[in-house]
Amino acid sequence: MMVSSIQKEKAELFLKFHQDKEMLVLLNSWDTGSSKLIEACGYKAIATTSMGIAASLGYPDCEVIQLPEMIEVIKRIVQGVQVPVTVDIEAGYGNNLDGIIDSVAKIIATGIVGINIEDSLNLNPVLIDELEFCERISAIRELADSLGFHLVINARTDAFYVSPGSSREKLTESIRRGNKYREAGADCIFVQPVWEKETISTLVKEINAPINILSNPTIGAGVPLSVSELQHLGVARVSLGSGLMKATLALIKKVADELSGKGTYNMLLDSLSPIPDAALAYKMATGLNK
Repeated sequence: MMVSSIQKEKAELFLKFHQDKEMLVLLNSWDTGSSKLIEACGYKAIATTSMGIAASLGYPDCEVIQLPEMIEVIKRIVQGVQVPVTVDIEAGYGNNLDGIIDSVAKIIATGIVGINIEDSLNLNPVLIDELEFCERISAIRELADSLGFHLVINARTDAFYVSPGSSREKLTESIRRGNKYREAGADCIFVQPVWEKETISTLVKEINAPINILSNPTIGAGVPLSVSELQHLGVARVSLGSGLMKATLALIKKVADELSGKGTYNMLLDSLSPIPDAALAYKMATGLNK
């Protein structure tokens, strides 16, 4: 397998985004059209949502979708945009280390420059053993090195989701795992779901790596911190996860319920207003605005 010079350059650029003064903001996409629209809106990189890709094909989340189908979507996204693309590969699409490395090699071959990989299986109450997860990160790093490029690894710990104990114990576990994952070769540590300023500030200070925070109001209480608030706390990367895809599905349901219930179109008209903006969004998603 060959990695092109363009893919290598995009990977270096994407890595640099994590070290810039300005925080990397990612609005997660799920197909070629949504990716092209996000790129046309001025975003510096494309990040996929595994839940979004799965849902767009009628599957639930958590690796129910088969890898070849996922790869086909990713390939089309990479070919459709100019900016770097990073993909959510959940727990790695493999039953063991060899299986995961084989899957990652196939995903790299699509032209992507980064991955998210998480330390839980289906948000199971027991996290993957940290040494086993570190082995996965190290093996993925070795694979990328052997191909002569720097794959940006965003290692996600789900300690806040599934670990037992108090918030403080979850925080301690997240910090411990985050630092170990960094030592194993991760470039960025993704901790979710967290919203409190103090918790985020502690993660930034105690984990020796750029930190990715999820701003997705669908998985927690209240409104997430703004981009400027997160940047002030020292967060390196913020992503919206499945939020945008869920909002799109929610709009479809609202329009459908209003139409079948009242026979009116208010929700649809509100979303399409002003009409020129809606027309422009279509052109941006299909490349007709260029």
